[in-house]
Amino acid sequence: MSNAKILIVDDDINICELLRLYLEKDGFEAEVVTDGLNAINVFNSINPDLVLLDIMLPGMDGWQICREIRKTSQTPIIMLTAKTETFDKVLGLELGADDYIAKPFETKEVVARIKAVLRRSCNKNEASNAIKEVNFDKLMINLTNYELKVDGKTIDTPPKELELIFHLASNPNRVYTRDQLLDEVWGFEYYGDSRTVDVHVKRLREKLEGVSDKWELKTVWGVGYKFETK
Repeated sequence: MSNAKILIVDDDINICELLRLYLEKDGFEAEVVTDGLNAINVFNSINPDLVLLDIMLPGMDGWQICREIRKTSQTPIIMLTAKTETFDKVLGLELGADDYIAKPFETKEVVARIKAVLRRSCNKNEASNAIKEVNFDKLMINLTNYELKVDGKTIDTPPKELELIFHLASNPNRVYTRDQLLDEVWGFEYYGDSRTVDVHVKRLREKLEGVSDKWELKTVWGVGYKFETK
């Protein structure tokens, strides 16, 4: 994790320089881009270990940049945003971001979150040689290839949705609280709204409900969720 290269994409020069100062003090390399249109080119040229990505940018917004990066790379992305609505937070995560931090933020918190996301990414890469797949009646979840098949058909599924259903299905009949899922699936001490889990479960249900009577993504009222097998 030491000497990891961080790409900072934000049109606020003061924020960029403050983040660069703290990151370099902690042993990171930092590259700054202040407009959205140039972000993809710089990303491709320097191949960073993590991207700090603002949403509101000139030329191309952070959501578009996140989409473009995810077409070719699983490099960790942390969204920086002044938006605090749950929809905006969830959208970034569904597009493949690994975390989000709302402005104004404490710079020390940003550095801590970067380290947490990089640790999780490193652990994931170390385990990448092992094929991660679970199978149930009419359901196949493959976390190695990030593939979800329902009744033999491949279903387009955002990364966090797939990681969530894989985690639940890998531990059938175990009940998880929302906070446990945020911590174990997202892989860091989550500072956001636990309703994020509810939104992800709702979207998974739209893909999975009624497929089989042998399993169910079930709400345990007052507690959380479980993947129930029958």
